Amino acid sequence: MPDVLLYEKEAWSSGFLRLAGIDEAGRGPLAGPVVAAALVFDPDYIKMELLPTFSRLTDSKAMSEKLREEYYDVLVESDFTTIGVGVIDPAEIDEINILKATHKAMAVAVGQTDAQHALVDGLPVKGLSIDHTAIVKGDALSISISAASIIAKVTRDRMMIELDAEYPEYGFAKHKGYGTKQHLEALRKHGAIPSHRQSFRPVSELKQMDFL
Repeated sequence: MPDVLLYEKEAWSSGFLRLAGIDEAGRGPLAGPVVAAALVFDPDYIKMELLPTFSRLTDSKAMSEKLREEYYDVLVESDFTTIGVGVIDPAEIDEINILKATHKAMAVAVGQTDAQHALVDGLPVKGLSIDHTAIVKGDALSISISAASIIAKVTRDRMMIELDAEYPEYGFAKHKGYGTKQHLEALRKHGAIPSHRQSFRPVSELKQMDFL
């Protein structure tokens, strides 16, 4: 198994004790916001107590919903974490594009913490207020990023469940806005709503057909 504190140890050795893991949820869906989370573990706690507590923590997408929810509650209710969350809505995603929206959400999230350095899942990010280390597949390699991925995904999933209560015909609670067969059929039948990303295919194609 990989050392899930490897990147944290490297940052600590460089003097960065307040270290944020950063991850996002919702880059690919046709509807809903993109959400990013930044999570800082207390370094004294993470060195001594963290690993047994979070032995099953990994990429949030690879975990069951039940386990994600359990870890989410522990993380947000603890006194050994500092958490920031950035949310960019569909209208702004359409305006600035999904990559810039994702980077903006990450910048907002880390700006709510006292982090000195960040570990970011994926590729380098423009616009962060602090230096960072980009780690491909970091949500499975760094425990700080894994924890951030839990916060981002559970936060967004809960938002999509709320949207489902308002628009039950689309099935958002089930697919969370991704382009499933059920979602595409609902789009063709009911059209798009403001929570859909109008610049994303096939939403944009359906809009064009409406004008034909």
